[in-house]
Amino acid sequence: MTTANRLALFDCDGTLVDSQHDIVEAMNRCFDAAKLDPPTRLQTLAVIGLSLPQAMARLLPDAERHFHDHLAEQYKLAFQHMRRTNGVSEPLYPGVADLIGRLADAGWMLGVATGKSDRGLNLCLTTHGIIDHFITLQTADRHPSKPHPSMALQAMADAGAAPETTVMIGDTSYDMEMAHNAGIRALGVNWGYHSVSELRQAGAHAVAVDMAELERHITAS
Repeated sequence: MTTANRLALFDCDGTLVDSQHDIVEAMNRCFDAAKLDPPTRLQTLAVIGLSLPQAMARLLPDAERHFHDHLAEQYKLAFQHMRRTNGVSEPLYPGVADLIGRLADAGWMLGVATGKSDRGLNLCLTTHGIIDHFITLQTADRHPSKPHPSMALQAMADAGAAPETTVMIGDTSYDMEMAHNAGIRALGVNWGYHSVSELRQAGAHAVAVDMAELERHITAS
């Protein structure tokens, strides 16, 4: 009988990288382009993790779907312009690169499940020199938005993992709900964009306060 691989599946924004300033700026720019009052910072942070059309639908629930799609495209254009003009930093949280390296050395399969685009995720991970550690990258370009389990299910298939050997690590309730929907363990981190109480209410099995605690929770199974 073949043993399933162990898979650590990470969210990106708010979990691996601190991109809140870039996301808020891009959101402000796309709302400005549409001649709308931008959402508050807290409103924007609340929808990080959703795919862009779903995020826009949360921010403007009374607007038509085609307008949500239009705003999503405006957001992408704003973010791309920021990248071209060196206006994007997306720094890794301290200790992330070392944690990723240790897990890979210990035989874990590693993946990412994110609301980012394929292009955005590849640029981010390549910039930080960690992309080669990941064997599966799942994005909003090819899946329904979190908390649908599609990203997690495809990641497990790519990695040869099973629900009982997979853990999802994220900073939002959407990550925890996606994990629940996929039947996998959910670990929250307290350095991202949703509160600890939100993570626990959404089904987090534990919430780590630093990288050392996160590593202990990941490797506990």
